[in-house]
Amino acid sequence: MGTLQHIQHQISALNDLIKINNDRIAGYKKAIEGTTDEPLKSIFAGYADQSAGYVNELNDYIHKLGGSPADGTTLSGKVYHAWMDVKSAFGKKDDHAVLSECEYGEDVAKAAYRKALDDKELIWEDEKVLALLNSHMSGLKIAHDAIKALRDSLATQKQEN
Repeated sequence: MGTLQHIQHQISALNDLIKINNDRIAGYKKAIEGTTDEPLKSIFAGYADQSAGYVNELNDYIHKLGGSPADGTTLSGKVYHAWMDVKSAFGKKDDHAVLSECEYGEDVAKAAYRKALDDKELIWEDEKVLALLNSHMSGLKIAHDAIKALRDSLATQKQEN
């Protein structure tokens, strides 16, 4: 793979991560609408802000590579969020279900980062971008584990009542 193709492949991979983060932002905005619990709304807003920060960092790096950052979300994210809209329109606000959907979204985001980090055609020569992606991955893992713990805690509370 030539240098230009390599750079284009990196830009494409980083743009995919921007779209995944935009999916995550949209998902957490839907989650805020799907709950009446103020502490959960605050947590969801924090994770949406986290992804907005990730998008800014990815945008900066794409500019350094000479590329144009993506906007919008992934096709699968649009389909997923449309389904969430239908589900929330007909269902009662159920924090356990909302947290389950958020955990699923975190799984998707982590998988996208893992794919970019493990792509054999992407040789991340710049240690800064590698550190950036690993930092994002670490933040996503922490968010996933926190969301999962909240969901499991709600399930336990439901069983006790």
